[in-house]
Amino acid sequence: MSVPIYPGRGTGRTSLVTGGAGFVGSHLVEHLLDLGDEVVVLDDLSTGSARNLAGVADNPRLTMIHGSILNPTTVGQAIRSCDRVFHLAAAVGVKLIVEQPLRGLRINIHGTENVLTAAIEHQASVLLVSTSEVYGKNTADRLREDSDRVLGDPLLSRWTYAGAKGIDEAFAKAYCDQEGLDVSIVRLFNTVGPRQTGRYGMVLPNLVGQALRNQPLTVFGDGRQTRCFSAVEDVVPAMVAIERDPRARGEAYNLGGAREISILDLAHEIIRTLDSRSTVELVPYERAYAPGFEDMRRRVPDNTKAHALVGYEPRTSLTSTIMRVAADLLSRERLGSDAMPLAGAATFRGVV
Repeated sequence: MSVPIYPGRGTGRTSLVTGGAGFVGSHLVEHLLDLGDEVVVLDDLSTGSARNLAGVADNPRLTMIHGSILNPTTVGQAIRSCDRVFHLAAAVGVKLIVEQPLRGLRINIHGTENVLTAAIEHQASVLLVSTSEVYGKNTADRLREDSDRVLGDPLLSRWTYAGAKGIDEAFAKAYCDQEGLDVSIVRLFNTVGPRQTGRYGMVLPNLVGQALRNQPLTVFGDGRQTRCFSAVEDVVPAMVAIERDPRARGEAYNLGGAREISILDLAHEIIRTLDSRSTVELVPYERAYAPGFEDMRRRVPDNTKAHALVGYEPRTSLTSTIMRVAADLLSRERLGSDAMPLAGAATFRGVV
């Protein structure tokens, strides 16, 4: 019998969300608060923003800590009163990883080990949020959790993120098997929705922003590469349900969308949905990234395992998501800048 995705209110638990000021993290924080959790957010605001949590900044059950997962002392202080950890803090986005591979490796490997070590010390359970990038160039019809990883040259910075997140998962499994850590893993496939920024190469908010400005929508390569976009409001409740289920311990679960669409078709759908005057411009990868950049031609999840465990079902339509992302970009004035200050936004307290 599957566990319901919406498990009810009044958990009476304290949850730590690393990267809680980010796109997915902020939605998760709101959901946990709505469930009744005490929530601690640890974020260094390098890619997240305090403005993402402005709507819950006054909640008395929310504690926000400005700090890095690279600092073991900070991580220990953040986790000491927590029952469980949702570990989302990471260097994300193809553009950021390609341009700053060393930073990405440090955050995604050393930072994750700090979190797992602290969780063992304080006897907290962990949900490690991983990525479909771990499958690399595997173009199988449906990627299962036990599908082979097909990665490119390890000397190409393009593959450092996939490599690091794979190591994260291996760390989590080893801590589970050897140290008894209660840890489970979710692999997100192109999660999209309000608050996602295009600053680090995220395709949907970039294209929506261009459509709102009636600018050409820049699609890399031939545009025939396909993805399955999953709405954040579908993914977040499933993450919480998976963390709660004891059957998930030591296991990984795909959380992705149901509809496969090419990036070229996505661009045209955005133009139609937003009634934009934009056209589509195909841009060679060499103009956007370093020569030799490799992209995945196809990435389609098999969600069977998550559905069997917690009833995960991607229900939100892509059209609805496009509209909500557009409304968010307009309301938050992100068309001009993703880094605009927000008057009255939440203030993070520092931790040594």
